[in-house]
Amino acid sequence: MVQNIGETIKRINTKHIKNELPDFEVGDTVKMKVKVEEAEKIRMHPFEGIVIRKTGRGLAASFTVRKISFGEGVERTFPLHSPAIDSLKVVSKGVVKRAKLYYLRDRIGKLAKVKKKQTQ
Repeated sequence: MVQNIGETIKRINTKHIKNELPDFEVGDTVKMKVKVEEAEKIRMHPFEGIVIRKTGRGLAASFTVRKISFGEGVERTFPLHSPAIDSLKVVSKGVVKRAKLYYLRDRIGKLAKVKKKQTQ
């Protein structure tokens, strides 16, 4: 019984892929709870910001979230199917014309915002 290596990798990957993640795109504002290990405890750390990049596919997919914290820009890159992400919720959809929003790094104040999609 010889199996193809590609089929074996695909079978292993499907065990680790999360199916309950919401659809979100670049420009959307997301609110997430990230598991942070401190000493022997694991606590949930809230992180809310704008998705500025999505890359990869399958188990290798990742995304970068940017937020402004105490006047400083903070960016974190997360693997999409990471067990460290406890919950992910889309707060608002953004209207953008680019795949990567790196230009937000150079902007401050109101210029660093993304237009929200109007819902009726």
